[in-house]
Order: sequence, then C-alpha cells, then structure tokens
Amino acid sequence: MDKLQILFENDEIRIINKPYGLAVQGGKDVKSSVDTELAIQTGEKIYPVHRLDKETSGILVTAKNSKAATKWTNLISSKQVKKQYHAICFGKLKNQSGKFDLSLIDKGIEKKAITFYKVLSVAENIVLKENSSQKLSFSLIELTLETGRMHQIRKHLAQNKIPIIADDKYGDFKLNKLIKKEFNIKKMMLLSKILTINSKDKIEIPYPEYFEKALEKLTLDH
Repeated sequence: MDKLQILFENDEIRIINKPYGLAVQGGKDVKSSVDTELAIQTGEKIYPVHRLDKETSGILVTAKNSKAATKWTNLISSKQVKKQYHAICFGKLKNQSGKFDLSLIDKGIEKKAITFYKVLSVAENIVLKENSSQKLSFSLIELTLETGRMHQIRKHLAQNKIPIIADDKYGDFKLNKLIKKEFNIKKMMLLSKILTINSKDKIEIPYPEYFEKALEKLTLDH
C-alpha cells in the first residue's frame, strides 16, 4: 500500500492521516493496519493513542512509546487535545448548533455521552432520478466529542434521526441502498478532520476525494 501521510511528528508522537478502509490495529481477519504498516514505514513500534473505525478516515494520533501513549491518551481525555469530525448525514436538525446528551451502552455498561454539533451546510428537497416523488435532505455537520464512547458519533446521529450516509451498522439501510444506486456513494461519510492542541495548535486536513465528491453530488456547500 501507499505510504501513510505523516501530518506532524516530534519525539513523542506521529499524527497521521488514516485512509478509509485501514484498521488501526491488527487482529483476526485484519490483513493490514496502521500499527503494522506504520511500523514497517518508520522502522519503529507503533502505539495508537486513540481509535478510529476502519470506515472512518482522517487524523489519528500514534505514540512512539508506551509512556507517550499514556500521556497523550490523558491529554485527550482531559480535553487538552480536542478532536472534531465532519459527517454527511441524511435529514436535517432543528437547531444550527447544540449538543447530543444521551447515555450509551459501552462494553455492556451505560455511560454518559455528550457530543457537540454545528450544522455547516444543508441541501433540502433533493429530487431523486430513481424516484421523482421522493425528496431528501442532506446535512454536513461538524461534531466535537466531549466524551469518547465506542461509536459515539454514529450512535448519537442515528438516535437523532440524522444517520450518517453509508453507515451500515447504525444508519438507514433503505436510504443507504438508494443513495448508493442514485449517487454511487458507498463509503461511510465520517471524517476525523481537525485536531486542536491546548486551544491553539491546530491540525486540519482537506476532505479526501471520495468525501469531496459526495458533497458535490449532494449539492452541499463547503
């Protein structure tokens, strides 16, 4: 595979741009992963600081040793490092900004979960070629994690009737099938886009090509 893009590096960490479809860690039935590919690329053992789903692309923090991994995990949990995501979703929200405050089951335990959101763009009443009587709305949303539960963003958006496009676990399966046929959108539209350290140092990546094309097809301003 192509070399992983390193966005930032110092003595403790490497921040990379994880491509869609690449797992963070190896395991059963995992053919390739960040920890193995980046280790080959750099010649050093890799310690993931946090996780991204295989189907989520974008900014990922990895550490160069276990001490640094613990430090940066704590920085994220203490909000000194802030992660922001962009998602393309079916539907629209009533408010332009706000928060989702719904507890989630994480590893069998109900835990508090908070996600802040900001609507960046909305495309309404889009007529489909396959079914001209059906009109859909789409939204581009920026999401900031206050807590870090498994699949938190995906679950919160689905709970609020605005599921991520092409999310095959929590999304709207009927609409996913329709959007795949109508616009050839097959990849889950969730991107780890911005990382801010100590409220001042910001790393931001452009939309990957597949995400950019989806925005254009769905006529979402960006």
